[in-house]
Amino acid sequence: MNAAENWTTIAKSEEIEEGIGREFLVGTRIVAVFRVDGQLFAIDGICPHQGGPLADGAVRDGCVTCPWHGWQFELTSGRHTISGRSLAETFPIRNRDGIVELIVADEV
Repeated sequence: MNAAENWTTIAKSEEIEEGIGREFLVGTRIVAVFRVDGQLFAIDGICPHQGGPLADGAVRDGCVTCPWHGWQFELTSGRHTISGRSLAETFPIRNRDGIVELIVADEV
């Protein structure tokens, strides 16, 4: 995969508010996007536990908490905070000239 050719525009930078998740459909994937301390993060938008909407979750200490059952995931790695296993996929994201772009690999 050539990352330079696979960036997808999802929003203007000012549309991603600090500490509030936004959900985007990118291809067939639902992605939750967060801005925390000015940095952007993109993680699978569907909780692997029971399908809760991670974009609606609270963010604290670099983790998002699923609003349905309280499962927590690190925004940088997708690791479940209790088991330490990577259960939620994360995606490369960037702010380029005020436009937020990310890469979501095609599902097979």
